[in-house]
Amino acid sequence: MLRLPKNLTHEEKVEQAELIITELGLTRCRNSQVGGPLIRGVSGGERKRVSIGQELLVNPSLLLLDEPTSGLDSTTALRLMATLKGLARGGRSVVTTIHQPSSRLYWMFDKVVVLSDGCPIYSGQAGRVMEYLASIGFVPGFNLMNPADFLLDLASGVALGTNPDDHQQYNQGTPDRQEDRDSVKLFLISSYKKTLHPLIKDDIHKNNHDTTRVIRGPQSSRSCENRWTTSWWTQFKVLFKRGLRERRHESYSGLRIFQVMSVSILSGLLWWHSDTSHLQDQVGLLFFFSIFWGFYPLSNAIFTFPQERPMLIRERSSAMYRLSSYYFARIAGDLPMELVLPTIFVTVTYWMGGLKPSLITFVLTVLIILFNVLVSQGLGLALGAILMDLKQATTLSSVIMLVFLLAGGYYIQQIPPFISWLKYISFSHYCYKLLVEVQYSESEVYDCGKGIHCRVSDFPGIEYLGLGHLWWDVAALGVMLVGYRILAYVALRMSKSL
Repeated sequence: MLRLPKNLTHEEKVEQAELIITELGLTRCRNSQVGGPLIRGVSGGERKRVSIGQELLVNPSLLLLDEPTSGLDSTTALRLMATLKGLARGGRSVVTTIHQPSSRLYWMFDKVVVLSDGCPIYSGQAGRVMEYLASIGFVPGFNLMNPADFLLDLASGVALGTNPDDHQQYNQGTPDRQEDRDSVKLFLISSYKKTLHPLIKDDIHKNNHDTTRVIRGPQSSRSCENRWTTSWWTQFKVLFKRGLRERRHESYSGLRIFQVMSVSILSGLLWWHSDTSHLQDQVGLLFFFSIFWGFYPLSNAIFTFPQERPMLIRERSSAMYRLSSYYFARIAGDLPMELVLPTIFVTVTYWMGGLKPSLITFVLTVLIILFNVLVSQGLGLALGAILMDLKQATTLSSVIMLVFLLAGGYYIQQIPPFISWLKYISFSHYCYKLLVEVQYSESEVYDCGKGIHCRVSDFPGIEYLGLGHLWWDVAALGVMLVGYRILAYVALRMSKSL
């Protein structure tokens, strides 16, 4: 949906994908997940064919593959190369690098280029390589030798056995001196320059002479509008759906659910049915809400862009989508993925902890926590996008959260004036204030001594917060919510690799 042009209908795109699936022999696993670190998916050979199929969708005339058979067994490698051979026979040019191919793989090649220390020592028809080597004095000691093995030995400077008497020496792999290896390499490179290079050069000049007419038109100066094959909205929808499918296993993994629910139940038991007679404990629970759902989303969000950077570089280099469509699809996909667990957490702990038994207060508490989660996540995205290094981002986020924790207004109430400004940049401070404001009214009282009742607003820890500015606190969090995300997008836009 992202790579095929927008002038094709949805049905035509599906049909094209089905043709590629059939051509690559992927029908058996067409509905299987590719897989990743968390989910085991298709096999290694199938995964490589899927990667090839993504490029074949746009019907390229030239296909470049870097070691497509690495990590595969001989049977799977042969099957994959047979597929590539079929693609080449269909009118495409397939260029691949390969190390240590079997003899069956080698004889599939039409032409080969052999490099030694970055310099060519042979270039031409695969079937004529042994003839060329024999012409310059290199003949294997036994006839059944894999030509690829012989070529790789020569490319490494190993020229053991040019007659049958050296068969045993070749099998034993008798080491030779570095000087001998260097001399073999230099001889092969020199022979190539004298024998093959002039012939290849003449052939290139001949082909260029036959195609001197070069068509120059509007394609040489394509506008930015023609760069994208699909519209912004289509890119957004496809990336949004893909993001939900990819991240549901991570966001709702058993380990993460266990982590959140165990903390939730433990918190509920620690603050079991507390009331205003233990006002300090209740205020502590509200502060714990703001801290836990500030640090947890932040620590998860900083991994986003550093981990997805390779994929983003690869797909954007193919002009699959705009950076803005990817970013907004990612932001929109965070809502269903990142807001479910906080809602469950607060629901369990709120009623177990004995906070105000009011549905309105409970709903407002949940909304404040979700607001805090989005702000914290925005900061994590910004840190990850700016640094693009997991260790640096993790270290910096830990320092920032420690500062926000200390300046939140719970542990320290009399902060020196020269450093008191820290609380104004702490989203935990504003979240804590909002939770306290919706939990207690100005006229509410608590038992502050034997038969003595005091107003909640006069409690030292609450009086210091300076309640009564609810909408200013909401506005401050709103500015942070938008500002952090804009900062993350600008950092991605300015990244040189993207």
